[in-house]
Amino acid sequence: MGTPELTSLRSTRVTAAHRLAKRSFRGKERRFLVEGPQAVREAAAHPGGAAGRTLIELYATPEAAERHPDLVAAARAAGAPVLTATPEVIAEISDTVTPQGLVGVCRFLDSPLDEILRSGPRLVAVLAHVRDPGNAGTVLRCADAAGADAVLLTDASVDLYNPKAVRASAGSLFHLPVAVGVPVEEAAAGLRAAGVRVLAADGAGDRDLDAELDAGAMGVPTAWIFGNEAWGLPEPTRALADEVVRVPLHGRAESLNLATAAAVCLYASARAQRAPGGCRHAVRT
Repeated sequence: MGTPELTSLRSTRVTAAHRLAKRSFRGKERRFLVEGPQAVREAAAHPGGAAGRTLIELYATPEAAERHPDLVAAARAAGAPVLTATPEVIAEISDTVTPQGLVGVCRFLDSPLDEILRSGPRLVAVLAHVRDPGNAGTVLRCADAAGADAVLLTDASVDLYNPKAVRASAGSLFHLPVAVGVPVEEAAAGLRAAGVRVLAADGAGDRDLDAELDAGAMGVPTAWIFGNEAWGLPEPTRALADEVVRVPLHGRAESLNLATAAAVCLYASARAQRAPGGCRHAVRT
């Protein structure tokens, strides 16, 4: 690991990895980048699918490889070649200001919507018109933490594999099924046909989240639709939901940001579903 194998910014491998910073190339190659020890660890552990293991190759500075021998071993065990590179090469590939010396190239992870629906999901987050990659990744992380079964990104939302979204997910991208590019009308109809109650989260909603919990209405399979950071959910999208629910504001704050509201809603459903009589009570762990 002493002498870097990749030293030229113009090498074929470096050029191929660098252009994955652009959405068009990610879509064409169906590959994306992960950075840092945690993301690389999750990628190496992910089994992948029909196309093969998720982690395709790992780039590391000699210092990072020596500092994380377990990740080097995990990458090789996953069948991914490990290539040492100079800090300059890693900086060329990386999207961060201060790279951590580890960059992995991964296959896309998204699942078809019908496959997710066939699995019998009981808690789903639907991101409709969400444009900020940091918010998208954070909501995915919240959904993972709340024990959601899937996340759906509509065709009007940000690219799931945007480097900022990948980083904001903090590894949760590798933990639960995600569908991308789904028309919101198709998502709502498919979820309802699968026996899932569809709720739209909106500050102007007619129903109050606390009241829904008090009424015992939250223990059923549920999908939450979350809207754009700036202007929320348009009326046609709200109309697709069974109910439009607001998070009550007990203090003087004007509103909650997207990720915070998503966390509140998802955890409310998670708790109700695991309570006696909830849809997960029999399999609670």
